[in-house]
Parts: sequence; C-alpha cells; structure tokens
Amino acid sequence: MTQHRIKTVQCLSPAGLHRMAYKEWGDPANSRVLVCVHGVTRVSDDFDNMASALSDQYRVVCPDVVGRGRSDWLRDPQHYQVPQYVSDMVTLLARLDAETVHWFGTSMGGLIGMGLASMKDSPVKKLVLNDVGPALNPSALARIGDYVGKDVRFTTFDEAARYIKDISLPFGPHSDDEWRKLAADVLKQDKDGKWILHYDPGLAVPLRATTPELLQRAEAMLWMAYDAIACPTLLVRGAESDLLKPEVAQAMTSRGPKPKLVDIPGVGHAPTFFHADQIAHVRNFLLG
Repeated sequence: MTQHRIKTVQCLSPAGLHRMAYKEWGDPANSRVLVCVHGVTRVSDDFDNMASALSDQYRVVCPDVVGRGRSDWLRDPQHYQVPQYVSDMVTLLARLDAETVHWFGTSMGGLIGMGLASMKDSPVKKLVLNDVGPALNPSALARIGDYVGKDVRFTTFDEAARYIKDISLPFGPHSDDEWRKLAADVLKQDKDGKWILHYDPGLAVPLRATTPELLQRAEAMLWMAYDAIACPTLLVRGAESDLLKPEVAQAMTSRGPKPKLVDIPGVGHAPTFFHADQIAHVRNFLLG
C-alpha cells in the first residue's frame, strides 16, 4: 500500500482552538486534490484502500473530523454540527493551498460536502455523495443515535471487534481481516487497558437535543443547499440502506445537481469503498 503522511491543522470553534488530524496520500505537490470525509462514528483510516488506489492521480486527503480519531475533542460538544465541520474543512483547504478539489463524503462527510459545494465560489468541482441526502430516515438516525455516546468498554480486543461488527453489519460483506481493520481503526485502549471507542462521547449531545421540529427545519435547509449545488455529482446508495430511502435518492436525481445514481447491491448504510468494484465507480466518475 502506498505510503501516507499524518499531519494536523489548527482550526477554530466558538469555544477556542482545536487540532484536526488528516492523512495525506500521493504527491504533496499535486494540485489535483481529493478530500475524503468519513461518517459520524468513523475515521480517516476508512479510506486507506481507496486513497491508495487513487493516489497515482490525486493528492488524497482524509481528515479525522474533530472529536474523532487522531483529532482533538471540542471544548463545547454543542459545536459537533455540520457548520463547524464545514468551517474546519475551509481551514484545511487553505492549509493544502487547494483552489479546486474533488470531494468524496460518506454519510456525515457527504453532508459536509453538500454544505461546502452549495456555497458561492465553492472550491468543490466534483462531488460524490455516499449514501446520504437532504432527507434522512428518522428511524435510521435513531438507530445510529442509539449507539453514539454509549460508554462501552471491553476487556479484550476480540470482544470489542465483535461489537463493532454487529453495529456495522449494514456495511455489507467483508472478509475477517477487513472486519478486523474496520474495528481496529475505531478502537483504542484506555489507561486501565480496556478497549473503548475512539471518539468523544459528547458527539451525542447535539443528537440528543434534536426534536422533530429541528429535523424538519434542517431538512428544509439541506434541500436548499442541495438545490444550490452546480458541480457534477455522483450519488451512491447502498441498495438496502435504511438512511437514504430509494424515493429520496430518486428525487435527488431530478433536482439540484441531478446526479447519476449508482446502487450497490447487498449493502445497507453505507458502502465502505474497501473493494475494487466500488472504487471503480469513483475513479470512473472523477477521472472518466
């Protein structure tokens, strides 16, 4: 696998400064930049296979969104929301000196990409949305919200890895080694040697504060943002996804950027892009 570099950039929230870590693959002087952003409880390491495969063409940059992985935790968990994440990405792009970028976003990473791509003079010139859209199924949000912020601790890595596999089964079929990697990337040991999750339990604070009214308002704002996107867009959907309903994906194809829709069979929320057949969809769209 191609070598990567781990770097950090200092970002600002209303509560102060924080460091955001990112993995960078490929030639650091390459002006063609692909930014890949993970889902709510995942990390930059999710993109190792895809970043390695595309680093011959791109400088691939995979951040750990604040509160996760190698990045700092926010002093005020109320700021674990898309506007803060978009702001952090603008800072990252300035650090990369990237005037134009291509963007791949899984779930939350797609919402961040939508927010950035919808802005006037946006640097995002091509956008891949992986199993996400402006309207998200509330029962799937509740399913995800149920395990975010749970203080789970395990005595052995194998026990912890089984837990990660159980909550990640919608990712679809993976080999034992791939499940191990998916677990290892999001587990760490605490000072007592217990295996815990890599992210700030405070991520759950804004999720728990969400009411049906707030969700409705957020959805209306997301559709407005989506309709403002003008760059070429690819929409990927896990064919069995409970988060992005088929009717929402269909509606997305006829408004806003009118993306091409690709369904990944046998997968729910969300395709991992570990495998060559999935990576090929991205390569063909971005470079074809």
